[in-house]
Amino acid sequence: MSRSALSALFVVALASKSTFAQPDPADPTPLVDKTYAYPSGIPYQVDYNTAAIRGPQVGYNICNSTTENQNSMCQTSMVNHIDDFCLWAPPMPNSTIGDTEQEEVAWCSKPGHGTRLIPSGALQGVQLLTTSAYIQIAGFIDQTQINMAADDYGGELDPHGADLRGNPLGGLMYSNAFPSNGGNNNSYQQVIDWTNFMGGNGFCITICDPATSASDQAAYCQNIYDRMGCSYNMPNNAQTGVFEVCEADLKTPAGIYVTNGVTMTYSQPASGDVTPPYTPVVPASSNCVTYQSAQLYTALPTGTIAPATTGTPGVSQTGSTTKLSTSSGSAGASTPTSNGAVTVGVSSVAGVLGTLFAMAFLS
Repeated sequence: MSRSALSALFVVALASKSTFAQPDPADPTPLVDKTYAYPSGIPYQVDYNTAAIRGPQVGYNICNSTTENQNSMCQTSMVNHIDDFCLWAPPMPNSTIGDTEQEEVAWCSKPGHGTRLIPSGALQGVQLLTTSAYIQIAGFIDQTQINMAADDYGGELDPHGADLRGNPLGGLMYSNAFPSNGGNNNSYQQVIDWTNFMGGNGFCITICDPATSASDQAAYCQNIYDRMGCSYNMPNNAQTGVFEVCEADLKTPAGIYVTNGVTMTYSQPASGDVTPPYTPVVPASSNCVTYQSAQLYTALPTGTIAPATTGTPGVSQTGSTTKLSTSSGSAGASTPTSNGAVTVGVSSVAGVLGTLFAMAFLS
């Protein structure tokens, strides 16, 4: 697919982000327009307006050694390297992403960010891909160790949402890993566009380089395909027991595919089954470096660790492995791929409760 064809479609992707957006009158400034220098410019809370429809954020954004514990309510996240990244997950045990998406807090793989820490052994395989436009991390995790219900097929978190206040509310993202940061690991850039799928004992997260164009960020950190999971939004080759960093080509953004030489765009339906007419392609990767998890994840608390996940994450306990969604409209079942890639689906809450909930809060 030519770069010019992609560029034209990227403009469409950028416009589509706000198609259903209805800013909250009490807090009309989109989360992506709230920028703060790290750490001195960050307020205690980014989203504090009690008159807002969804209320204020449940946590805080000033996070340091005084807030770093397993009850932290820090909502300032980091994605830096394979040994130093955070995931969004619930503050209370046995929760589902669908029920708590606006409340998620940061769980990190390395101390020092003032957050909760992912318990030792919970990460069971991680692949980090570096590209010219974004960083992508996908992997396997014992999600019960980060307060997710064992049978939750999860959902998607991003800084948008129908009210443009993000999920979680007030959630900020920073990184020191982009080339535009000049290799300075002691300084952090705010990441404007990012997306994180959690569930099915797997995860994937992409952060887009803030130095790239707005259309590139909108395309590579797409948030409108929230019912299609990791396999379509972040194609990957993550494997259980493997921890690796690779350079990679740019992915084809979700929803864009070529058939008979013609570039097409697929639109996710608001309800019912999601059946994309194409198979996602994992971008080519090279210069991979493999690590042992004991090298990467140290000084982490001990949790109650379940046996390592085998096979493809997100396969339902009933053995159904063939659908993105069930005939009842549940968006929870995720699909395996031939390469064992992470294929997280989204919470059954979105499918069961219907179109309005999905459009309002999962995008």
